[in-house]
Amino acid sequence: MDRIADLLSVLPPPMRDPVLFAVPFFVLLLAVEWAAARKLGGSDSGAGEPEPGSYLSRDARASVSMGLVSVATMAFWKFLGLLGYAALYAYIAPWHLSPRQWYTWVIAIVGVDVLFYAYHRIAHRVRLIWATHQAHHSSRYFNFATALRQKWNNSGEIIMWIPLPLLGVPPWMVFTSFSISLIYQFWIHTEHIGTLPRAVEFIFNTPSHHRVHHGMDQLYLDRNYGGILIIWDRLFGTFQPEVFRPHYGLTGGLTKPVNTVNIWALETREYVAIARDVASATTWRDRLGYIFGPPGWEPAGRGTISECASFSTMTSTRD
Repeated sequence: MDRIADLLSVLPPPMRDPVLFAVPFFVLLLAVEWAAARKLGGSDSGAGEPEPGSYLSRDARASVSMGLVSVATMAFWKFLGLLGYAALYAYIAPWHLSPRQWYTWVIAIVGVDVLFYAYHRIAHRVRLIWATHQAHHSSRYFNFATALRQKWNNSGEIIMWIPLPLLGVPPWMVFTSFSISLIYQFWIHTEHIGTLPRAVEFIFNTPSHHRVHHGMDQLYLDRNYGGILIIWDRLFGTFQPEVFRPHYGLTGGLTKPVNTVNIWALETREYVAIARDVASATTWRDRLGYIFGPPGWEPAGRGTISECASFSTMTSTRD
């Protein structure tokens, strides 16, 4: 335990969560985009299809509120993760990589990015994990406020990054790399940036790529899971270029609209739906299917889907 305590005591304070240092820039960019939307007539009444880049005040306030709560919840999950990572790093890792070497940072950032891709893809295909992530997709608006509409349960990501401390990446570098990823992903939540130069679009996740990911249109479902890099989607067959403006949110198809801005309901609605479906199931196979199957899974022979299920369906429909 002394070795773990030593690791925690030398954690550089500024590196504990660089996202906190980026918050003023997030607020500034959000304020500028929101003001521009109002100036250009992009403030929305909530009726009909939102205009590109528009803001609905109550929707944006919900997103910001969810982001503020996520700062606290993420700190909790990071603390738990740091304890576990420190133990793995101190007692199991066969070697310790030096943070003073450039290649350690490459391993940490690229490692976090490819594992984020894996986690993100799983989160869209396993309903229990989708329940933690669906709130981020619940807005019909795509703007900088939507970037702050974050989940409150980061346990899945904490588990997904276990290979990094086992490979000798210092635990604080794992979380710093994830913070870098979060900071990067803020700016790609906008409709005010079109496509960038081809080389950038080929390698990096961009607003155009991420608009596709948030789209609920059939062509765009199950696409563009990347965090910083889009090359993982290109390599693993989940890339889709933007060919028309997406429709955003969890509405449409076989599901009911998300008609609430209550942040507790937005975060927990899918957990409630899972509990209800499991309670109604008559076999263990069906219970496990409702928990670990794809969002929208139904037992064979059932023709309906849970009202609170996500907008993904069993095999032919993707989210």
